[in-house]
Amino acid sequence: MAEVARDVEVGSLDPECAGAAEMYPESLLRATDSAVEAFEAEVRGLLEPSGDEVLGTVERVVLALNAVDGDASHGGASYCTEEREQLCEYIDLALGEHGVDVAALAARRGIDRAEITDAWRDW
Repeated sequence: MAEVARDVEVGSLDPECAGAAEMYPESLLRATDSAVEAFEAEVRGLLEPSGDEVLGTVERVVLALNAVDGDASHGGASYCTEEREQLCEYIDLALGEHGVDVAALAARRGIDRAEITDAWRDW
């Protein structure tokens, strides 16, 4: 997500989207990339994980993203609704790509699949 946004030059954006580049300063994009990369590394290391291990991984990435979103050094920039949804979808997809049945895990916890991040998410 952040890599794509960083590759787009403001001058090449449709005038309706040009403000988006200003919404996401480089510091926010880098911090988001860092949190996501740490999550990806942790997920790759999960071998036949328990539900608690998977949720621990989700908790850590969500708390890291909470810190990014609330960091004043980004000039007041934060995740918008679309980015929040994309981050949640990304977490779900990344887990699924590494063999985690997110729907089954959520069902065992008595929550909907879309709520997998909700216990920790501030953004």
